[in-house]
Amino acid sequence: MPTISARLPAEEKEELDAVADMLSEDRSTTIRKALREGLETLRVRVAVERYQSGDVSAAEAAEIADLSIAEWLDVARERNLTTQLDLSDLEIDADTATEL
Repeated sequence: MPTISARLPAEEKEELDAVADMLSEDRSTTIRKALREGLETLRVRVAVERYQSGDVSAAEAAEIADLSIAEWLDVARERNLTTQLDLSDLEIDADTATEL
C-alpha cells in the first residue's frame, strides 16, 4: 500500500485524534475512512452540480458519482434535482437505464 503524507493544522490533528479515539481506531485507519467517505461525498457533490447545471446527463452523473443509474436516480430524487437537459439527453438516459 503506498504511503502519502499531509500537513495538518494542530486543530485538525487534535480533531483527527479525537475521532480515532471515539472509533477506537488508530489514526491511519481513521484517515483512510475519512478520506474514503470524503471522496464519495465530493464525487456526489460534483455530479449533483454538473447534473443540475445541465452539463451532464443522469447516466454521466451516475458515472461521476461512481453510482449505478438506479442509485443516482435515488440521489436526484432525494435532492429534488431538476435539469436543463434537452429531450435527446433524456432519451439517451432512458436507453441506458433500459440496458441495465
